[in-house]
Amino acid sequence: MTMWLIVIIASLACLALKLAGYLVPETFLERPAPSRIAGLLTVALLSALIGVQTFATGSHISVDARLPALVVAAILFAFKVPFVLVVIAAAATAALIRLAWGG
Repeated sequence: MTMWLIVIIASLACLALKLAGYLVPETFLERPAPSRIAGLLTVALLSALIGVQTFATGSHISVDARLPALVVAAILFAFKVPFVLVVIAAAATAALIRLAWGG
């Protein structure tokens, strides 16, 4: 199988899944359990993405300037700082650490 064939099959599978979502009855979506599961699943997937992007380099676990930047972002979010300022502060933290460590 070529890479393009895999991409096309995955794209068609995603489209089919999205179209299947329109077939779910609205009464099912209004129940508390599916709504809660959807909300928690979103948080879990985002947390997993953040973890992988913070601690992974290729197939290895690494701790570098991304970890302190994430900590700064978490602290600022706890204080309800606007998102744009959180991103700028986290980026500045990572940049300053990389500048100090030379990497």
